[in-house]
Parts: sequence; structure tokens; C-alpha cells
Amino acid sequence: MVIDGIWSYSPDSGYAEGQELTGYTVAATDGTIGHVDRQADHFGMRHLVVDTGVWVFGRSVLVPVGVVTGVDTEGRKISLSCTRGEVKAAPRFQTDSETMDAAYLASVGDYYHQLPPRETTST
Repeated sequence: MVIDGIWSYSPDSGYAEGQELTGYTVAATDGTIGHVDRQADHFGMRHLVVDTGVWVFGRSVLVPVGVVTGVDTEGRKISLSCTRGEVKAAPRFQTDSETMDAAYLASVGDYYHQLPPRETTST
């Protein structure tokens, strides 16, 4: 199992263990990016697969849960610590089999690790 902050929810994110997030709206610091299509935890690398709809030409993106800054259960919204552009620039997610590819997940984790830290705001 991988022990790495980018793959774990922050204790102050509002996430409750076992919480189902499918369907929640996902918002970057500068706007909405889509909704949670599914959540997974392969190789200890917890992540969300976010359907971006038309924003990124109908493709999905993979987001490590370590960038989640807030989970609003009443509003069914998840806030991220990164911008829309940073999410769009992440290693391209193409197929569901990539969520089972440890090397691909590691490349995504490396990308999000190198992003500049930001102050977090509550949801």
C-alpha cells in the first residue's frame, strides 16, 4: 500500500470514510470542472474519476483525493486546491484500465505533487 498524502483525504476536508461521492459536482479554485463519475482506491492510491462533460471535450480526468479541500454533503460539491488549467494539464486519462495501472497513477501523483501549494478555503 502506498502511504502518500496526495492519495489521502485531508482530515479537515469533510470527507467521511466510506462516503459515496458519485454524482457530486467538482470545483477547482476557479470554477466547476465536472462531476464525480466514480471513486477508486487501487494500490493505496485513492482517486476520483471526474467526467468533465463538454469542458474538456467530453473526456474524464483522474484526480488524487489529496487535492480535495472540501466535501459539502448538503450541496453535493467537492472543492479542489488546484485550478481548472492545472487539472486539464494533468497526465491524460484515456481508459478505465489506467486506474489499475500503478505507473500511470504514480505519474498523476507526481504531477499533482509539483503544483504550487495554495491557501485553502472552506466549501
